[in-house]
Amino acid sequence: MSELSVKDAARRRFLQAVPAAAALGLAVGSGKAFGAAVADDQKWPGPAANFQLFSAAAIGQDIAATEAKPGNVNLVEDKVLPFSMVLTTEKRKSAPEFEWHASRDHIIEILEGWTEYEVGGTPKGGHYIGPGEWRGPDVVGPTKLTLRKGDRLVIPRGTPHKRTTPESVTLTLISPEGPSRTS
Repeated sequence: MSELSVKDAARRRFLQAVPAAAALGLAVGSGKAFGAAVADDQKWPGPAANFQLFSAAAIGQDIAATEAKPGNVNLVEDKVLPFSMVLTTEKRKSAPEFEWHASRDHIIEILEGWTEYEVGGTPKGGHYIGPGEWRGPDVVGPTKLTLRKGDRLVIPRGTPHKRTTPESVTLTLISPEGPSRTS
């Protein structure tokens, strides 16, 4: 594949993730949800200083780096913005337990390879691991999914999930944060 087509493919993958972020109400430039009510007499606070551009070349370099040495690259890890974005490559790995979060959703897009997810169901034997975070060895009635290159999965907060990668996968994980379902 030529360098130009690799860059174009990476740019397309990134741009395909934008509608999913918008659907969850993220406005990266302003840090506020779309459609937030604003009184007529309120003035625009000015541009936020936190926007980030991920060029196709930079994304390609990050993918190459994680494929050469599996692991994570934290693309967005800003305490001001209400989400994180991570690029991950893993090989032959299985999560030991299911996990679920009170105030974080997950948007997963498969960039290369494939992986399996178990999603949903009722946790059995779960334990608290920190603020709004739980893990458990078993879930009754999860849905089993195989995700391949180009697939996208949205996991709402409070939903148990577990990933198993029999071979190799490169994915992006966007985790919008907000109030828990019980708040």
